[in-house]
Amino acid sequence: MTALRQRVPAPLQRVGRQVYVETGRLVPGLQRVQPQFLLIGGQRCGTTSLFRALMQHPRVIRPSFHKGINYFDVSYHRGPEWYAAHFPLQRRAEASTSPESPVAFEASGYYMFHPWAAERIAADLPDIKLVALLRDPVERAYSAWKHEHARGFETASFEDALELEDGRVRPEVTRMRKDPGYYSAVHRHQAYRGRGEYLDQLRRYTSLLSRDQLYVMYSEDFFRDPRGEFSGLCSFLGIDPLDTLEAKQYNARPSASMPAAARSRLSAHFAEGRGALEEFVGRPAPWPTGD
Repeated sequence: MTALRQRVPAPLQRVGRQVYVETGRLVPGLQRVQPQFLLIGGQRCGTTSLFRALMQHPRVIRPSFHKGINYFDVSYHRGPEWYAAHFPLQRRAEASTSPESPVAFEASGYYMFHPWAAERIAADLPDIKLVALLRDPVERAYSAWKHEHARGFETASFEDALELEDGRVRPEVTRMRKDPGYYSAVHRHQAYRGRGEYLDQLRRYTSLLSRDQLYVMYSEDFFRDPRGEFSGLCSFLGIDPLDTLEAKQYNARPSASMPAAARSRLSAHFAEGRGALEEFVGRPAPWPTGD
């Protein structure tokens, strides 16, 4: 299915998705699986790799189209029927995972950072399990800048983008909080430092849901020991671990040296909250200390 999807032109994929979702939304009586967990981020932290790993599990069910639905961040106005229509029919999912019950999920990397997503998820899915994948925030910031620059969402240099960030993003957050329907491309695509301030984002979720509902992984640990880290995740999700697992990095950008001054500045910034983050997660972060 994935190989076929890659051969279909993007405009046709969008049309097909719209027809599928609208049909599923409008036809009454269709019982669909509901997500048991969400992969909420973070951006450029290996979520695609973890998504692909999860799809190797025979009980795990993905959305019918893209890995992420982006409902609780930028599509909430479309309503719960629209969201539900992205998931497979219950009978089809049960047939594919028989004799065990299906475990459905989606992966939307903006959920962790969006100022309204946690409240919406807590209200609509109060028993949901959440999975967050964290990467060295210094490396993540530069990777995000390369990603956004390559896609045309950023024209400033990395150093200039860091200088501009607060002035760009803070007014957008204020407007987003005042207007839940407001979409901010700046907030989504230009918050290089802000998206790496993981603790604030995770605490927003645990202020609304139980800490036991959140499972936090470090990207570096996952790529170093994928089977071991994946087994821990499976235990959290209540599914059996896999005997074999293929895990590799996807969507990596070509490597380039980060400017030394920017690295030093970011390292100092993120060092301040490292201890509190590690205490929250319950184990040391596997990235450089910045000393």
